[in-house]
Amino acid sequence: MSPTRTPDVLVIGGGIIGLVTAWRAAQRGLAAAVVDPDPGGGAAQVAAGMLAAVTELHHGEQTLLGLNLASARRYPGFAAELTDLTGQDLGYRRCGTLAVALDSDDRAELRELHALQRQSGLDSQWLSGRDCRRLEPMLAPGVRGGLRVDGDHQIDPRRLAAALLAACGRAGVVLHRERAERLTVAGDRATGVVTRSGAVLGAGQVVLAAGSWSGRLAGVPDDVLPPVRPVKGQVLRLSVPQRYAPFLSRTVRAVVRGSQVYLVPRENGELVVGATSEELGWDTTVTAGGVYELLRDAHELVPGLTELPLTETRAGLRPGSPDNAPLLGPTALDGLLLATGHHRNGVLLTPVTGEVLAHALVTGGLPEEARAFSPRRFAPVERAA
Repeated sequence: MSPTRTPDVLVIGGGIIGLVTAWRAAQRGLAAAVVDPDPGGGAAQVAAGMLAAVTELHHGEQTLLGLNLASARRYPGFAAELTDLTGQDLGYRRCGTLAVALDSDDRAELRELHALQRQSGLDSQWLSGRDCRRLEPMLAPGVRGGLRVDGDHQIDPRRLAAALLAACGRAGVVLHRERAERLTVAGDRATGVVTRSGAVLGAGQVVLAAGSWSGRLAGVPDDVLPPVRPVKGQVLRLSVPQRYAPFLSRTVRAVVRGSQVYLVPRENGELVVGATSEELGWDTTVTAGGVYELLRDAHELVPGLTELPLTETRAGLRPGSPDNAPLLGPTALDGLLLATGHHRNGVLLTPVTGEVLAHALVTGGLPEEARAFSPRRFAPVERAA
């Protein structure tokens, strides 16, 4: 697309959700552009990349489970398509997940999760503590039991973001490396944005995909502004020296003293440990307490972890919504669509989000699998006169 041509679609936000939306829109024949000061950045630079539709299941989220599973089923083809197109390895691994319990309370909670998984028709296998340690010898001797879920996979979100950026370039998506400051509206229709430099970028349709910042864009009418909030997560990265390999063969996760902890081993020797979940507004400070808690809990799970070099500490902001589910598709403001609020499932939901938004941009409606996630579910209820 020519940089001077008014695009059919302008995507606000160049994280993985914004990039996949622009890429899929361009594949549908739409002239697409993205406005973001750092395309390929955002929460994906911090995320661990667990594709955990089964082990991330929570009570009351069965509707979201359907969308998560739909996206998980797309991942093998999605990853292969991106790799074929860009030549980039995404770090996609079908290694499975082992969720373990360290005491009787954790064991009871894991048993409840197993029952919910079975009621939901999901495939998971209960293992004794001995069986867990047979699968993963580095686990602590005190592990009381666990759930083996072979269908939960992983991907490297940083590589995914880089590949999506390359795919957008190949598809002719124009990148405006600026921050969108305000939505422009004319005649009750979204028409584009004004950037921090004062540039006016027009578009046929606008997609707001700015992650946790989506609820702060000026110019969006109050009744359309997405109810998205930042949820802080701190993550550690360690390096597994060759003499310790293989350290873990699959993702391992647990509840320790009521807090979730997970360890995600990459094929390149990196080990990702996360993640805290903190309602602290826009704070992205890495704290000593956050690092301590992650290392303490991970050490209880895998004692040998404290021998590994600590290579990185990061904090990022997940875009949380009132029901922990994404807001996808057209809003009450003509010409404005949303792709935000993915909370802890942004990486998992990347394939289905791209397809859903491309469908909505072309047809004006949502496919059946995404209708429960329309932004209109949060529209103010009109009171009778």
